[in-house]
Amino acid sequence: MPITLPSYIGRFAPSPSGPLHFGSLIAAVGSYLQARSQHGQWLVRMEDIDTPRMVAGSDSDILRTLEQFGLQWDGAVLYQSQRLERYEQIIEHLKQQQLVYGCQCSRKQISDDGGVYNGRCAPLNLSSGPLAWRLKSHTVECQFTDLIFGQQQIPTALAQEDYIIKRRDGLFAYQLVVVVDDIDQGITEVIRGADLLSMTPRQQALCSLLGATPPRYGHLPLAVLEAGFKLSKQNHAAAINQWPQAQVMSKVLCFLGHPPPSDINQAPVSEQLTWAIKHWQLGKVPRQMEISQTEFR
Repeated sequence: MPITLPSYIGRFAPSPSGPLHFGSLIAAVGSYLQARSQHGQWLVRMEDIDTPRMVAGSDSDILRTLEQFGLQWDGAVLYQSQRLERYEQIIEHLKQQQLVYGCQCSRKQISDDGGVYNGRCAPLNLSSGPLAWRLKSHTVECQFTDLIFGQQQIPTALAQEDYIIKRRDGLFAYQLVVVVDDIDQGITEVIRGADLLSMTPRQQALCSLLGATPPRYGHLPLAVLEAGFKLSKQNHAAAINQWPQAQVMSKVLCFLGHPPPSDINQAPVSEQLTWAIKHWQLGKVPRQMEISQTEFR
């Protein structure tokens, strides 16, 4: 008997380079509520492909924190570091299709050229030495419709840049593995932070190139300390695993445009989530790329 997949599969894909912070929790809760409101599955994936940045034990800390905030995922957690053979298969497939080429350019060279790679190595047919591998991207569409922000127009130079899918140090690039993982996990919709919005056309195009239907994308506003300074592990954002859970969940829901009523906003997280799933609407999420965290202290 054939396996029937659920009509909705969403995911939360943190990088285990540190503990979960307020900004990460916003992405987790937003993707969770969208999935559960659609009676769909919510998967958790550990994006641990950039091994030099990973912090031992962070994956377990993140999973414990999700459980503390009532966010229970479906199925087993997928780890990118356990899928290297799969990614190499995709690279070889793209090479056979003559869709990638070796690149020897340094970051300084690209910076001197204006910060966007100009394809200078494409005609050189490089095959030896420490090379990065770039995907030919001149056919990428610059427009897409975001589920939250509506019609988006990405600058052509950025959308159609030949980007790296395997680094010169031998590590696979995020831009490749995120698409392969979404395909293999059957992801139908991606709800994530607005910092990744500009990468969406690339990922849609690669998904189509690999013969799959791209998921729908919706981007949540970013929590920032000040304009242009988002909460992140690199910026040493505070871990939330010791914060009062009911109070934090209420602030997250407010941030996402769903302030719980007075009889719910201090209730246990399980009650807040039950209420939020029932009332969740993407149309209520603020159409702002950034929102100051100070508004929700």
